[in-house]
Amino acid sequence: MANCKWQVASCKWQIASGKWQIANGKRIMGTELESRMIGRRLKNEFGRKIYKLSLDIGCTCPTRDGTKGTRGCIFCSQAGSGDFSERYTGKQEELDRAKARLGAKIDTGKAGFIAYFQNYTNTYASAEYLGPLFEAPLADKTVVGISIATRPDCLGPEIIALIRRLCMRTTVFVELGLQTIHDSTAAFIRRGFPLTDYDRAVGDLRAAGARVVTHLIFGLPYPSNHPSADRAGLSLESTEGQMLSLESTEMMLESVRYVARSGVEGVKFQLLHVLRGTDLAELYQNGAFRTLTMDEYVDVVVRALSILPDSVSIHRLTGDPPRRLLIAPDWATDKKRVLNKIRERMVGRDQIVSDAVR
Repeated sequence: MANCKWQVASCKWQIASGKWQIANGKRIMGTELESRMIGRRLKNEFGRKIYKLSLDIGCTCPTRDGTKGTRGCIFCSQAGSGDFSERYTGKQEELDRAKARLGAKIDTGKAGFIAYFQNYTNTYASAEYLGPLFEAPLADKTVVGISIATRPDCLGPEIIALIRRLCMRTTVFVELGLQTIHDSTAAFIRRGFPLTDYDRAVGDLRAAGARVVTHLIFGLPYPSNHPSADRAGLSLESTEGQMLSLESTEMMLESVRYVARSGVEGVKFQLLHVLRGTDLAELYQNGAFRTLTMDEYVDVVVRALSILPDSVSIHRLTGDPPRRLLIAPDWATDKKRVLNKIRERMVGRDQIVSDAVR
């Protein structure tokens, strides 16, 4: 009896400390979530709080300039997913304005920063143009690294060589917009590159010394029965009048498993936002699809987290939609509530790291 009491007390202590282990050696997640977030890991690495400075260096995308299309990805805003960024040409005052955007509560004397090249595809230009812009923020002693948002099909040999040189000088994150591994969905959203491009890009970037972060979107629609679903660039006209399917939970988790096995260092999870001025908005307003509920999104995120190995840092659990552009879902603006629900769900259920990742 005494031994039973000791075991119960031990269990309570281990659960409270976030270190509960079960017999087969798999770790139950819960209070350990915070230790997997990139903010915590960067603070441990650099010894201070690290913030991102969102910068726009004037790039475009091959799906917008006519190379692979002119209307961009079906969900992308006119700002190229950089609605909160500061125009940057390499000047210190521009970097200072980006810092000011973070708010007065930030003590810039104690904080560190990562220069985040966010808008559109930030390797879709020559190395001669990009090199000085990527290097310029490093003159600011508070900048501890850079992060480059891009596409897997815009990482040619010259760009990889540039990234390799940058990695010799500073910490370099490269963020790849994969969104999904499913061909029918990728075609419908006009992603514009095959999965093999992602595989190649991850390998090249890791060999160059970059820290690779993959973006995934949960709640994407696709025309499941359309005869052209395996071809890139489906038009609005080609889906007119039909209901679209949302990727199932299993489809979304298949994308997570694929990314987990790819060897990336980080992931960003994003709820699909329907924004004004996008082709996605027209489909939504015509009743072609619905968006995820908060509970559905939280469930997918919690299950996705249980798949990822500890080596993969969580860079984002959900995004910040621009309120002036958001059509749906309206609950997406309550980011704090979403994050709290994710944490509550993880504490409230036994989430065990999956056998799918080894």
